[in-house]
Amino acid sequence: MALPRHGRNPDDLLAELAAMQADDVRWRDGRTFGLVYDGGPTVHAVAEAAAAQYLHENALTTIAVPSLARIQREVVDAMADLLHGDRAAGFMTSGGTESIMVAVLGARERCRAERGVERGELLLADSAHAAFHKAAHVLGLDPVVVPVGPDGRADVAATAAAVTERTVLVVASAPGYPHGVIDPVPELAAVAAAAGANCHVDACMGGFVLPFLELDGEEVRPWDLRVPGVTSISLDVHKLGYAPKGASVVLWRDKARRRWQTFSFDDWLGGFYASPNLQGSRSGAPMAAAWAVVQHLGVDGYVALTRRTIDTTRRMIAAVRAVDGLDVIGEPDAHLFAIRTAPGWEDRMDVFAVGDAMAARGWYHDRLHRPDALHLTVSAGNAPVVDAWVDDLAEAAATVLGTRAADRATPYATLE
Repeated sequence: MALPRHGRNPDDLLAELAAMQADDVRWRDGRTFGLVYDGGPTVHAVAEAAAAQYLHENALTTIAVPSLARIQREVVDAMADLLHGDRAAGFMTSGGTESIMVAVLGARERCRAERGVERGELLLADSAHAAFHKAAHVLGLDPVVVPVGPDGRADVAATAAAVTERTVLVVASAPGYPHGVIDPVPELAAVAAAAGANCHVDACMGGFVLPFLELDGEEVRPWDLRVPGVTSISLDVHKLGYAPKGASVVLWRDKARRRWQTFSFDDWLGGFYASPNLQGSRSGAPMAAAWAVVQHLGVDGYVALTRRTIDTTRRMIAAVRAVDGLDVIGEPDAHLFAIRTAPGWEDRMDVFAVGDAMAARGWYHDRLHRPDALHLTVSAGNAPVVDAWVDDLAEAAATVLGTRAADRATPYATLE
């Protein structure tokens, strides 16, 4: 498509954009398990108004836009308080991948300066997010992957055995994306501390669920800054924080550790340049929207949304296990889980065929492999349609019994 010679009518453009969305996932209907998380109409309204107010603002230098410095500071401080970090410091980023990448960068730089490690290793379970592999690729590090244990959690003994003099980071997940279980964070952090390495907890999915689940009276495995040896944590405001896309936080135990993620350069005709992010220019819109949503919901709002999410998740897990031929992998700790073919049913039930049948009924699930599974990230926006999902799952499983899906791909990607 070439750039038009003459400008087009705004109404026509907006109508065309609306038409483009016809085949997009139906997250507003609660029929998508991931990608977008729906906090409800009032959350939409406050986020959209705040984003519009800051649509054109740039956080490249907060000296020029001090309101964005305050927004960032207040979001980070709120997260530090939530995660029990009395001296914690951090920055906002564009999403979980950037938060992970700057945490890896900080580990690389610290261990290079303090331990003389020139090409470091990341030590991670095979359940850890692919963003860690992306970070290793971009930053010139070597990932060392350890298989998870039978419970789907990182294997502490295997992790300890894999430590070398080049280990700069040990990764833990709270919870891990594939199967929704929290790794043994205290034990992994102890392994990292003994090696002189950083320990990063990827709580991009759990950072806005686990604290509120605990505040609602449930026991949660230890994972946050109360755990000695945890160096940094990533948590996404744009996931179960219910803010629009483009808002995450990387939180460090203290400013001394945070400084390693910041790039600075003073030998430039443009003056002294310093940036804590991979981006240079940063849109103020997602930062302002995140601030507004966090302030609007507060602790009580997040506790209510979390309770709705967890109750919905548990009902769905029970419904899966009530269907002959289907099961849930492991024992999920929060709001993520994966549906697999039940052991002994491999010749009669294909979970990907079930997924295709659910897609035909308007539901969107991601796919996993090793083993083949359907993945769900549940949020409060799924609660209103859970009855329909339960009924459709049972019907879909019965319909595809004895068949097998031809397409075995498990894409989670942007490819063209």
